[in-house]
Amino acid sequence: MNTPTKPLNAVNGSVNTSPAALNAVGGTVNDRPDHVNTNPTAVNKRQSTGSPTDRPGEGEGGKKQSAAVRLVALARERYTFITSTDGRPYAVAIDGPNLALPLRGRTGLRQRLARLYADTFEGDVASQSALADAMTVLEGIADSEDPVPVHLRVGNDDSGRIVVDLGTADGRAVTVSGADGWHVVERSPVLFRRSGAMAPMPTPVLDGDGLAKLHGLLNMDETTFRQLVAWLVAAWIPTIPHPVLTFKGEQGTGKSKTAQMVVNLIDPSPASKRSQPRDIKAWSAQAFNSWALCLDNISTIPPWLSDTLCKAVTGDGIVDRALYTDDDVVVLSFRRVLAMTTIDAGALAGDLAERLLMLDLQLIEEDRRRTEEELDGRFEEVRPAVLGALFDLLACVLATLPTVRLDSMPRMADFARVLAAVDQAKEWQTLDTYLTASANVAGDALEGDLFGSAVAALVEEARTWTGTAAQLLEQLQPPGGVRPPNWPKDATRAGGKVKRLAPLLRSVGITVDDTQRSRDRHRHKLLILTRTDPPDESASAPQEQTLWPDVAPIGQGHIPPDLH
Repeated sequence: MNTPTKPLNAVNGSVNTSPAALNAVGGTVNDRPDHVNTNPTAVNKRQSTGSPTDRPGEGEGGKKQSAAVRLVALARERYTFITSTDGRPYAVAIDGPNLALPLRGRTGLRQRLARLYADTFEGDVASQSALADAMTVLEGIADSEDPVPVHLRVGNDDSGRIVVDLGTADGRAVTVSGADGWHVVERSPVLFRRSGAMAPMPTPVLDGDGLAKLHGLLNMDETTFRQLVAWLVAAWIPTIPHPVLTFKGEQGTGKSKTAQMVVNLIDPSPASKRSQPRDIKAWSAQAFNSWALCLDNISTIPPWLSDTLCKAVTGDGIVDRALYTDDDVVVLSFRRVLAMTTIDAGALAGDLAERLLMLDLQLIEEDRRRTEEELDGRFEEVRPAVLGALFDLLACVLATLPTVRLDSMPRMADFARVLAAVDQAKEWQTLDTYLTASANVAGDALEGDLFGSAVAALVEEARTWTGTAAQLLEQLQPPGGVRPPNWPKDATRAGGKVKRLAPLLRSVGITVDDTQRSRDRHRHKLLILTRTDPPDESASAPQEQTLWPDVAPIGQGHIPPDLH
């Protein structure tokens, strides 16, 4: 027989036998079927015991904030966010050095923010996804502001002062101007970024004989050393192109060690000497992260690297696809200070040869050789005094430059003006030496190009040669009948090759004119190669020329007696 069952909905093991026991909420009994439970304490919420602002990580109403929100709040309390002129976001500490931190990367804000989060919220660690979300928000905050200049190692402020980042953790810098010399300042007046390829510089001091101490470490004569000093001073002027400093000499002349010391004077790095980059992407990564670079033991330079180095001298820009995107791009824009070591300058391309400052090193006698350990120790001892002497000379150059006037402008005209200013300050002849050496380098580069040498020999014999690029290629035969790898393969490449060789040909007295066309119905482009007569030596005797108004003429462009 079926027995009536008691009401179900037992709670905690008890049987609901009374209608009054139904729908009990928060201790309030609903004993009337039509009664609505409106008691506010019946809502099942955890009540906060204090203000949200008194409880870290909680928002309004006591709701716990997400890790990403807390990360953004921590960042905005301590940093301002800017975008550089090349479109990169950075963070700048509100109370700290005037340094731009990238938002991502090993040395960027992301890592610092993760540590700050763990220290602030003990027992809690921000997840990778929370950090990524926070970085995206901060990038948007940075992008809302107008771009500002961000410098690497060397910059200049609105007043024209040159500022050199010492690379120290406290953010100190050196300011240099022609009006009041140089000073070490506690906080840089311009914004700098740092990279893992940078190392700190020692604080410069005034010693009185810093340049002499540097010369004592280097294997070069007085004329060569003066060229080097002028290049070092120009290397801290960020607004001009700098020729590629090239140390040439046989094995045992100390090229690599000299280049290492020179680069570590202007832009110290744990890796001051670099191998030849394998492609343009590897090169751009190196150039973006260092103000000064040295390519060591260069024997041959492929065309793409020659063109890239030329662009880095005058100012380069490389556009690449942004990481993790399909259509966005990033721009690497830079002008760099470059050095190289090589045995044979003839292996260099003609357009690069025009942008070189070639310094020849002599063989070191066995009784004058020193160990690297001894050289490194001595270099560290004298480096503060050397820096002080170089900054002193830089201040003199900046004071003189506004009055420098050259009668004729060489290819690297801005650098030539710096040389003229150095000559006035030190009573040297670096400008004349540089112009003479540049002509010699161009001649060496032409001799190292077999096609260029063949063109020069043809014009020397014919005095004037006119024809198409195809006719030129047909008339010129490679030595031994074997075409070398860089010999033009067709008329188009031959015409382009002659155009690239034009500056080198001009340096040996051969002009190139490709503006004319043949008079037949085909209207072929013609090459007119002409041998110009060398200038009359008697007519080119040194004349009174003025580089600066109302000052003694220095650096006339004549050849010093020891270079005849």
